[in-house]
Amino acid sequence: MNFFIVHAHAEPQSFNGALTYQAREVLEAVGHEVIVSDLYAMQFDPVSDRRNFTSQKDPDYFKQQVEESHATEVDGFALDIKAELEKLEWCDVLIFQFPLWWFGLPAILKGWVDRVFVMGRIYGGGKWYDNGVFQGKKAMLSLTTGGPRTMYSEIGLNGDIHSILFPINHGILRFVGFDVLPPFIVWGASRIGDERRQAYLKEYQQRLLTIPQTPAIAYPSLADFDENFQLKPSALESD
Repeated sequence: MNFFIVHAHAEPQSFNGALTYQAREVLEAVGHEVIVSDLYAMQFDPVSDRRNFTSQKDPDYFKQQVEESHATEVDGFALDIKAELEKLEWCDVLIFQFPLWWFGLPAILKGWVDRVFVMGRIYGGGKWYDNGVFQGKKAMLSLTTGGPRTMYSEIGLNGDIHSILFPINHGILRFVGFDVLPPFIVWGASRIGDERRQAYLKEYQQRLLTIPQTPAIAYPSLADFDENFQLKPSALESD
């Protein structure tokens, strides 16, 4: 299988760095292909503007989705975006590796999504959710938190972690068709000792090796919604 890891941490010696290193070692050892985009090391520019393109549809008024659709037609993406698109389309499994910052993705990773998940090539024209471009491929979040697990429960101070990650898992990854696997989470990464860190690395190794057998998060299908994108009564009853 082809694995693409998008890594978003500025410190190579961080535990996020250790997780990405572990992933490459483990996966390559059993014959998988691995590509890592280390966004900070690449000095990836997260800002979207006309620099995303070598083409122009409307030189007088910039609308990113219009320019993305046009660039899809004329191969008009900037070289840095084109390179990431090729990696994304090459992979069978996409992994985002990041620290949870302000209940979401670090800006550099969100900017990567903003620039690389382009209309026309990645979504649009009915290509979304079940009918997404990446249907049949898998995606997974691997992340660290600042607080302990208890803070991220339904009765925890920060709220349910699955609700926090829903905009990423469902709104980004599932939106473009990926089968989204449950996240791998290291709780309170800066507050744990070496013994627990080593245990996490072993747990991550096992998780990586069992990705093909791991069931995806169950989301409703497009057929479960009516013309107003509301769940049909039959879908609610099945729950």
